[in-house]
Amino acid sequence: MYKSALMNLLAAICLSAVICAAASQETKAPLVSDWHATVRHFAKKHFKNPAWGYSHSERDYVLARSLAATDHVVIDDDVLFAAAYLHDIAAFAPWGGDEPPDHSDVGADVVGGILKDSGFPMGKLDAVRDAIRTHMYYRDPVGQEAIYLHDADALDWLGAIGVERIIALADPKGGDPDGPKVVKMLEDNLKNVPARVVSPAGRAMVAPREAELREFLKELRRESADYRNL
Repeated sequence: MYKSALMNLLAAICLSAVICAAASQETKAPLVSDWHATVRHFAKKHFKNPAWGYSHSERDYVLARSLAATDHVVIDDDVLFAAAYLHDIAAFAPWGGDEPPDHSDVGADVVGGILKDSGFPMGKLDAVRDAIRTHMYYRDPVGQEAIYLHDADALDWLGAIGVERIIALADPKGGDPDGPKVVKMLEDNLKNVPARVVSPAGRAMVAPREAELREFLKELRRESADYRNL
């Protein structure tokens, strides 16, 4: 009898522990998953551009995490996620879009309005702003999240993906940018971006992506009569 009672008591304790653990997860998980889902949905809905739209933001987030992991650097994923998915917000109306002073600065200024009601831990907003403000290759990032977003964004201008992004911007009706201007943009990226990657893991990725872009331009020049037939 005592053994049976003891077994029943232990079972009740175990069941209580399981229920408490589940309840604890239910109170914690939605806050994290909800704001991530909210931010991701916002970006997917509003950022539609073949060069700096939602897919670019997603690549930046994934690559930045990978670079930091390769360098064994601990980053705040809340900061990186929010900054990566929202860093180009000022490239789109109504947050920017029409030649703002610099979309990085405008984005840093407006991002708080997007995050404030999402469940994002707003005590980390300044770090998100810093990462957005310096995400372009010509800026100097400070802080781990800023560094790895900056490098991921720079690397996305190189390699095959860099070619795809720029070519996708060409006006099919011959407007701006046309074929020659697209080539000039690719050449400018090849010239200006590689030296601006700063992290060890990022630097290790520069050479192969640089080579891909260089080889593409070489073949394009050969097949287009030195770009005259673009």
